[in-house]
Amino acid sequence: MTRLVAISGSLRKGSFNTALLRAALTMAPEGTEIVEGSIRGIPLYDGDVEAADGIPEAVMALKDLVAAANGVILFTPEYNNGIPGVFKNAIDWMSRPSADIARVFGGKPFAITGASPGNFGTLLSQEAWLPVMRTLGTVPWFGAKLMVSRAGTVIQDGRIADEATERKLRDFIAGFAAFAAEHRR
Repeated sequence: MTRLVAISGSLRKGSFNTALLRAALTMAPEGTEIVEGSIRGIPLYDGDVEAADGIPEAVMALKDLVAAANGVILFTPEYNNGIPGVFKNAIDWMSRPSADIARVFGGKPFAITGASPGNFGTLLSQEAWLPVMRTLGTVPWFGAKLMVSRAGTVIQDGRIADEATERKLRDFIAGFAAFAAEHRR
C-alpha cells in the first residue's frame, strides 16, 4: 500500500486549497491511501521556544505523519505572488532539529499543486517551493502540473464544480501515486 500525505497551506475555513485536498482524498487509486496532514496549531517558529520547550506537539505529529509516508502533496495557496508564510513556517518547524531533515524529507517524493482565485493559479508559489524542496532533499515530481485558476468558479461550496478540473486532479493524483510507489523506501 502506498501512503500519501496531503497538506493544505491555508488555515481559512473556506480555503480553495483545502477543498481541492478533500476532493483528492476521494481519488486515491487502488493500492493508495491518502491521509490529510494539518498545519493548524503550529506556532510561529522561534529558536528560543525550540531551545526551551522542544518541538511543539502539532509539529511532531505532522513530522511523524510525513516521515511514515511514501509521498507528500502540498496544496499551496499563493499570497502576494509567493509561498504563504504560515505554510513555510510549518515546513521550517518540520526541519527542526536539522538532524531530522533526512528522516522526514530525505529522498521523499513531493508533489505541489494549488488553487487561487487569480488567473495564473498558483504558478509562482509552486515555483517558489522548488528551492525549499531541493534544500530539504526531497524528490520533486514533475510529471504533471496542476494550477487551478479562477478557483471561485470551479470550487463552490467546498466542492469541485467543474468536470475538467476534477479530471485533471484525478490524473494528477494517479500520476503522483504511481511515482511515489516507484520510489517507495
